[in-house]
Amino acid sequence: MNMQLSIIKISGNIIDDEAELAAFLDIFATVEGKKILVHGGGKLATKVAEGLGIKQQLVDGRRITDSETLKVVTMVYAGTINKNIVAQLQARGCDAIGLTGADGNAILAHKRVHPEIDYGYVGDVDSVDVAFLTGLLMLNKTLVFAPITHDGKGLLLNTNADTIAQELARGLGKSFDVSLVYSFEKRGVLLDTNNDDSVIPQISRQYYDELKAKQLIFAGMIPKLDNAFAALRSGVSKVIIGRAEELPLLLKGKAGTTIVNE
Repeated sequence: MNMQLSIIKISGNIIDDEAELAAFLDIFATVEGKKILVHGGGKLATKVAEGLGIKQQLVDGRRITDSETLKVVTMVYAGTINKNIVAQLQARGCDAIGLTGADGNAILAHKRVHPEIDYGYVGDVDSVDVAFLTGLLMLNKTLVFAPITHDGKGLLLNTNADTIAQELARGLGKSFDVSLVYSFEKRGVLLDTNNDDSVIPQISRQYYDELKAKQLIFAGMIPKLDNAFAALRSGVSKVIIGRAEELPLLLKGKAGTTIVNE
């Protein structure tokens, strides 16, 4: 039986709130076994960019990354946010190391090609260096990933943090028994978006298709669920969606929504 590995992706609402982040890291530091934390940038990148007079463009919630924005997201994601999290984990006795895709050639990507939209310096993942990451995990290091990748030719790329988490889970799923957790501000996937108690405990592929057909899944959740099913198909053991504050319960299947490949 493979060793357990928890891969947790935290959302912007945690990153944006100092007290919320500190409370989450208190919980995360106590999670037993091998673990990886993947973070985005919250609102800080937008705030810094606007302060520098760099106009931000979003298409379907995805940031268009021009050359100046790439500098900002690299500074904010891989610098300020990543190192702050690493330092806070060290203070909690959790031996963490901060990484981007460029470090140790961990995640290779290519510049996105889209028939209609130029996303700029946005990367789509090609490969994950499983041997390198496994080596760090076996040294009992907790990995903290910023959503920056590279193309192997010297170009850094901005990559969606949900995708980073999924690709890490897919790559490491061959060597570990991986639980992938997508945390966000809701308690799980909701039947009624206005009722936080309407959490769906479990979603199969068939049930997901039914919910979509009845338009009971709101648009922002669809990419997360598509990623979840893709991860399950590629060897990830378990995918859970829920609130970061309930992490221990999520990992035990006692909170949030568990996605099953049935």
